[in-house]
Amino acid sequence: MTVVIDRTKSPNPNGDQGPVSAAAAARRKAGEGGGSLYKPRTPIYPKLVHGRWRMIKWALLVATLAVYYIVPWIRWDRPGDLPDQAVLVDFTGRRFYFFFIQLWPQEVYFITGLLVMAALALFLITALFGRLWCGYTCPQTVWTDLFIAVERLFEGDRNARMKLDASPMSFDKLWRKTGKHAVWLGIAFGTGGAWIFYFHDAPTLIRNFWVGTGPMTAYVSCAILTATTYVFAGTMREQVCTYMCPWPRIQGAMLDNHSLQVTYRRDRGEPRGPHKKNQSWEGRGDCIDCNQCVVVCPMGIDIRDGAQLECINCGLCIDACDEIMVKMERPRGLISYDTDHAVASRETGGVKNLYRFVRSRTVFYAVALTIVSGLMIWGLTQRSAVDLHVLRDRNPTFVRLQDGSVRNGYTLKITNRSFAPQTFTVLIEGIPGAQLKTPGAAIASDRLSVVVKPDEVRAVRVFVTAAPSAISAANMPVRMTMTSPTGEARVQTNFLSGEANAR
Repeated sequence: MTVVIDRTKSPNPNGDQGPVSAAAAARRKAGEGGGSLYKPRTPIYPKLVHGRWRMIKWALLVATLAVYYIVPWIRWDRPGDLPDQAVLVDFTGRRFYFFFIQLWPQEVYFITGLLVMAALALFLITALFGRLWCGYTCPQTVWTDLFIAVERLFEGDRNARMKLDASPMSFDKLWRKTGKHAVWLGIAFGTGGAWIFYFHDAPTLIRNFWVGTGPMTAYVSCAILTATTYVFAGTMREQVCTYMCPWPRIQGAMLDNHSLQVTYRRDRGEPRGPHKKNQSWEGRGDCIDCNQCVVVCPMGIDIRDGAQLECINCGLCIDACDEIMVKMERPRGLISYDTDHAVASRETGGVKNLYRFVRSRTVFYAVALTIVSGLMIWGLTQRSAVDLHVLRDRNPTFVRLQDGSVRNGYTLKITNRSFAPQTFTVLIEGIPGAQLKTPGAAIASDRLSVVVKPDEVRAVRVFVTAAPSAISAANMPVRMTMTSPTGEARVQTNFLSGEANAR
């Protein structure tokens, strides 16, 4: 796939001049003998467009923002003193709650698996349909779209904004700019405020936050998210995607000539040029060089230059071009979701629409995603409500009692992941007649009963005593077995005695 970075915009017959790439301008300046390789950002004024893809973007913007702002307020009934927030990263309680799923710190591999699934899904979507994530659901795209909508509300569409920026300061300009930035700051603050609710109980935190008794981490996190949202979506915009985000570079390894992307169909559009009413379309393409695909682009590129690093596949140029094609009484789809292979095939008289979704890379991503998803589902369905960890005392390793028997000390960490108290029965296998007791207990027994509160880990100190006749080696492998009504756990450990008893 050819990536075109240096480009020049064609002037708009209506008077609009498309923005020039900052990188291209810097290189041009350096080639002309300029000293600096850098250039201040050229503002981009994307024009409002109406159409199918713009409506899809509005719908996804509303849906994604609704999920982000509403989810922390969803309640989920849990017993006892457990939090009733449906989605909560509880650092204090060392738990992650997601509706009916509860993850403990030692189950971080589930989070890892979820991240791997997300990466593989992103790889698969990119290989099939290009940068759909970037164009429709990436947070940078969503909040930038929202900020641009606010900007249009206060300053008007493209030409009005350009005229306002070029005009001297006045009361009209002052109140419009002040109002815009005030709303931007409000949205940015709401973004940071919503984020901290994922880490604390939302109703409690919102009260404490405003009276100054919230945790310091909440204030710091809110301030950082407010600042980054305001700067990234309000002032940096396309620069974040082009220069800060690594994904445009990584995507090159996932795209090929069969990837479905926003494409200028040069087989139909060339040769391009202005077209007058009643003029024949013979010997020329459908592109009238109106530049509308450029002025609506939030990245400031010309899709007619081919696949480019900056293109986020948002589809707005499709809507703009379709509007012009309707006015010119030409078929829609001069710019559309298409593949480079299909365009090249039509140029040589081959198959008109040749799409190959089943390819080696898409099969690989799909199989890998299926395997990881299956492992995650299996792990969640098979995870036990109980767990046992055994730590053997290392100093002293064993104690020889007055009657010749040997005693080892262990610390049992019993986990009860259920939402009800559990009584666990612990016994040891591998030493005939071994006796168990806790410190302070008057009587030893062949088994031990331990009560653990719901959603808790309890550490229990246990002494295991073996008679001389039961000891057959200096280091005897044994197994601790723990049972309860909700599950069972077994752990291998060792029983040390110093020297084997001669028989």
